[in-house]
Amino acid sequence: MTSSGTNRGGPPNSLPTIQAPWELLLPAAAAPARARGRTLRTALRDAVRSGRLAPGTRLPSSRDLAGDLGVSRGLVTEAYEQLTAEGYLRSDRGAGTWVGEAVRAVGPRARDRAPRPAGVLADFVAGTPDLSLFPRSAWSAAHRGVLAELPHQALGYPDPRGLPRLRTALAELLVRRRGVVADPERVIVVSGVAQAMTLLGFVLHARGTPGVGVENPGSPEHGSLFASAGIGAVALPLDGEGLAMAELRASGVRAVVTTPAHQFPTGIAYSARRRAELLDWARSVDGLLIEDDYDGEFRYDRAPVGALQGLDPEHVAYTGSVSKSLAPGLRLGWLLVPASHVEEVVERKRTMDLGNPVLDQALLARFVERGDYDRQLRRCRRAYRERRDVLVAALEEHFPGARVSGIAAGLHVVAALPGRYGPQDRFLARAAAAGVMVRASAHYGETAVDGVRLVLGYAHLPPARIRDGVRLMADAVRDQGARREPSAP
Repeated sequence: MTSSGTNRGGPPNSLPTIQAPWELLLPAAAAPARARGRTLRTALRDAVRSGRLAPGTRLPSSRDLAGDLGVSRGLVTEAYEQLTAEGYLRSDRGAGTWVGEAVRAVGPRARDRAPRPAGVLADFVAGTPDLSLFPRSAWSAAHRGVLAELPHQALGYPDPRGLPRLRTALAELLVRRRGVVADPERVIVVSGVAQAMTLLGFVLHARGTPGVGVENPGSPEHGSLFASAGIGAVALPLDGEGLAMAELRASGVRAVVTTPAHQFPTGIAYSARRRAELLDWARSVDGLLIEDDYDGEFRYDRAPVGALQGLDPEHVAYTGSVSKSLAPGLRLGWLLVPASHVEEVVERKRTMDLGNPVLDQALLARFVERGDYDRQLRRCRRAYRERRDVLVAALEEHFPGARVSGIAAGLHVVAALPGRYGPQDRFLARAAAAGVMVRASAHYGETAVDGVRLVLGYAHLPPARIRDGVRLMADAVRDQGARREPSAP
């Protein structure tokens, strides 16, 4: 096979001639005649990208390479010209064809950076549903149905509000299950609660709002989402009924995020009195309550409390998603806004992403319309109630004196362990050494207390893993405690 040299900036023959790996192009010669040119071009590109043909490598003449491969010279000439135009090769008049200096070999393949802890025997970090409960069969059937019935024109750019079919289905669902006032024209399909918060943040920022109140303790994400829209977060304390009204009034904010159905992480439900006080405050300052109904469907001791938005839809923006009921990876949610905010939010949504994927929206609409979503909620509620009961029983068995606070709802509990298990930092270190991931309530902004106060997520763990995880924590504490005890005289 024809040999060729390399040159790194000097005359073509200033460096010794070396053998280049032209064998990698032989499969192109064996391709069908009609695909031979395309296959040769692809093989050359791949060789340059991977570094097998290094920058500065001189290629054989078109005549020599065509002879070596047994193809026409015109086919090689066309490949050289195409890759020269793309920048992979360079051609010097009278000096031949070379691999371009601009091309660099590709690096390692992309890594999955989703948070998945390794080496953990039990992960009690709150916020994740049981992904094994995802209704694959029903979802697949809905997908086939959507592909069969969706008209071609529906695959164009969608209404940034969302497909009318999905907005109608969501409005009916939320009226029935959460007691909201839902005009489909005010329903905006979003990529989860995170995008809903960001959209509202941009609109409030454009209106000159300097800050938004957030619950403290509360979800750490709320503050960072508003910060990304240029708005500061004002931390507001809670009392036993919900947001503390005196501090809210003194803060000067006119917009505040609330989780009245089931506050995270304390686990309380806002009292009827506090809900009324919040609405009176919003009316008095012409403000906005942003209701995050992240797990309002999951109440285990009684019917879920209706949404705050149903009491005053002109002063409450309501948002939720399928992240806890189906899977967070679907990135599908909804936002209901007062009439005074609709156009601004829709315009922000349009410029942000031109709307959510049409197929995904049509699929969720069909899933809701056919009752599959209601069935999924019932299935999850049964599973999560059982797991909560298992967790509470395991804490009582292995940590005598432990107190579980908050209502019987959601995907987490708050457990206060007696002072003898502290200090808290040492407890967390022992749990981690035993392969148990768990977070203290202080992680979410709660004031540090004596003893150990934990936020324990349970929805994503099967009952056996919950029992094992609690036992592992207890064993770690017991073993460390035994080593500290002085030996008997």
